[in-house]
Amino acid sequence: MKKRKISDAVVRRLPRYYRYLDDLHSKGIVRISSSSLGERMGITASQIRQDLSCFGEFGQQGYGYNILELRTEIGHILGVDEQHRLVVVGAGHLGHALLRNFDFMQTGFLLDTAFDVSPTLIGTRVNNVLIRSFDEIGDYFAVCHPDVAVLTVPKHIAQEVAEQLVALGVRGIWNFTNTELHVGSEVFTEDVHFADSLLTLSYRISKTSAEAEEEGAKP
Repeated sequence: MKKRKISDAVVRRLPRYYRYLDDLHSKGIVRISSSSLGERMGITASQIRQDLSCFGEFGQQGYGYNILELRTEIGHILGVDEQHRLVVVGAGHLGHALLRNFDFMQTGFLLDTAFDVSPTLIGTRVNNVLIRSFDEIGDYFAVCHPDVAVLTVPKHIAQEVAEQLVALGVRGIWNFTNTELHVGSEVFTEDVHFADSLLTLSYRISKTSAEAEEEGAKP
């Protein structure tokens, strides 16, 4: 892979490429051109070629991309084959839903443990993931050294718990707490704000309705 600064916009498109290629591979499609892939994804062929050129040379002129090979290469770039260890902190409604429905293994993460403070949850399993007492988190980190924590605790304790995770050595936090965390530049965070997506949808619907009304009001 080329040693160069990769823009955040390019990095955020890589998972989309991986997802589309994975879907194409599952359908038995062997090869695809950048123009065909771009049509499916709603972006230009030149954008795809430019993004991929940040990491090396892929495909052949007039021959397109081998889907399995490109999927494997992008997966390697994304670290899917590194098997990062992950824990879920907070096994309430949202944490439980993620444990039950999200396939962490498919994205290259090893998950065998979640943590919570509820006596009714501690000692139970969800999809074979053991829910441990939050009091055991220090001992677990000392032995297993997880890289990433999925944070699904209540908003009012999110910052405190995040600081504990950073002190324990976590390298990344997937944050579902609907609050901005301040953890320093040495730890990466990805914030998931469900309301942001819904409000964006609301804006688009409202804008379309307003434009339709304006159009209808014209003489």
